[in-house]
Amino acid sequence: MVKKRMIIILTIVELCIFAFIGRLVQLQLISTESFQGVNLIEASVTQRTQQLVIDDGRGLFVDRHGEPLTYAYVPTLVLFPFLKKIDWPIDDIATIISLPKEAIKRQLEEAKGPIILHDGQQPVQLQPWQMERINEMRIPGVIAVHKQIELKEKYAQHLIGLLGQNERLLKKRYGERKLSPNTKIGVSGLQSSFDEFLIPDGETKLLYHVDARGEPLFGMDVKYTEQANLFYPLTVQTTIDRSFQQRVEQIVSQYQMEKGAVVLLDIETNDLVALVSAPAIDERDPYANDAAQNQALLPHVPGSVFKVVVAAAALEHGLVQGQQFNCNRKINGEPEEKKRGMRTFEDSFAISCNNTFAELGKQLIAIDGKMFDVYAQKLGLLPRVGWEGDVYHFSSFRPLREEKQGKIWTDERDKKIPLAVAQTSIGQKDVRLSPLAVANMMATIARGGEAKQVRAVEKMMYKNGTTFFTFAEQRLTTDSLRKETVEQLQQLLRLVVTHREGTGRSFQSLPYEVAGKSGTAQTGKEGIVNRWFAGYFPADRPKYALVVVQLETTSSASATNAIFADIVRATYELEQKGRKEE
Repeated sequence: MVKKRMIIILTIVELCIFAFIGRLVQLQLISTESFQGVNLIEASVTQRTQQLVIDDGRGLFVDRHGEPLTYAYVPTLVLFPFLKKIDWPIDDIATIISLPKEAIKRQLEEAKGPIILHDGQQPVQLQPWQMERINEMRIPGVIAVHKQIELKEKYAQHLIGLLGQNERLLKKRYGERKLSPNTKIGVSGLQSSFDEFLIPDGETKLLYHVDARGEPLFGMDVKYTEQANLFYPLTVQTTIDRSFQQRVEQIVSQYQMEKGAVVLLDIETNDLVALVSAPAIDERDPYANDAAQNQALLPHVPGSVFKVVVAAAALEHGLVQGQQFNCNRKINGEPEEKKRGMRTFEDSFAISCNNTFAELGKQLIAIDGKMFDVYAQKLGLLPRVGWEGDVYHFSSFRPLREEKQGKIWTDERDKKIPLAVAQTSIGQKDVRLSPLAVANMMATIARGGEAKQVRAVEKMMYKNGTTFFTFAEQRLTTDSLRKETVEQLQQLLRLVVTHREGTGRSFQSLPYEVAGKSGTAQTGKEGIVNRWFAGYFPADRPKYALVVVQLETTSSASATNAIFADIVRATYELEQKGRKEE
């Protein structure tokens, strides 16, 4: 009995030993790169390595002048913690960088890994001669480098977009391509649409190996590794002007816009100069309150801004000459609370008389049910207005991938219902337009009627600065308004500001003459409206088209006109400053 028990125990022990040996074989020889989803070799190397990433390798975004929008490269000083245990010429370094020796010592004592030396809150910024002198000294663990630093102030966050780590999405996009599972990918904005051009081949880093106590394993030499590709990743040069973008963001923040958007276009090129969406993105929780949504690219109820479309169609069909319109009545025939009498078409546009455009809209739809759609396209409102074309091996590539197409009708049967047509004619019912599209309409009119696609990106460049691809200016449609019609629209938009009752008369004292159209759109919620002002300036020699919309606000609380006016003033100041610097 005892013998049998001993045999059983020994058998169990042997089985345990064999299982243990098998596990060791699996860990050491078989599953070294894929044990339960973990690369054991990489994990072992990482455990024995102290490193500092100099550049994560992802491509960058810059503005139209080459100014960084996401990261900057700062000439600074890297120190490794083993310096605490050796004698090194700290006095010489302190003299070269003009920083007290005690400050350097203090930062080193607190270091558990390689550090960027700081001067207060900012990394120490070195001059070229300082970098050269420090690196010529060849002190182990003391290296002057150009370190990639995330900009403290984020520019055009909604346009540029967000990055995130998602191993499943990474594999779905890039298949068998050898990328670290920690590689960040674009999840929104330009970061997402340009992701394939920006994805890194590897990091640039400084590293050295340590033992279990953190002591250097192979001497004091620090290894420098960088990605081998000399051309990738690319740099994306946007059409954004960082100075303009910064001022527009400051103004929107100053007025505490809770929800809305601002779009500023260069009329000549149709380039996006600045874009702001509210609410701002909180990086700690970017999706809270739908903050990651770019309101500038999403369709909203436009209200009276849509009257520009009706006006264009009415002018081209000769419906307004000599007509008087009853502005004492609402679009449903009931009396208006505020009586405005019989008005000309020009007066009606300036004061935004709803009944005038309801009547004209019904006449136009009676002529052709597609009238609004045709003129919305001629004016550059429809379909999507962002740049689209073939890029490399991508057909129909869209930088503004999140742009949604606007609409005018949801139910074709509404064209047979007079009240539905009247509501549509004043930008209500099912009409939805994005701020980007409305800005494009204003740019089209200011430019003389030529509708173009909106460019957000000018070109992509190789790492060495040569051009990889240029996003050429492109027409949106070849079907344009007549020259006389465009000139009449320009006069009407200017009248909105110059007329003594015009809805834009508050802009009369601005440094630039403004032309434009207001809009107050009912949202279906009691007392809640979308407040728009869309226009261009200077009115006599148009250079910029600007749209400001405050979404889901109360009419009394809206700061739309104040924001528009301040942006015009800021643009004037920046233009004057630019001329002085030339």
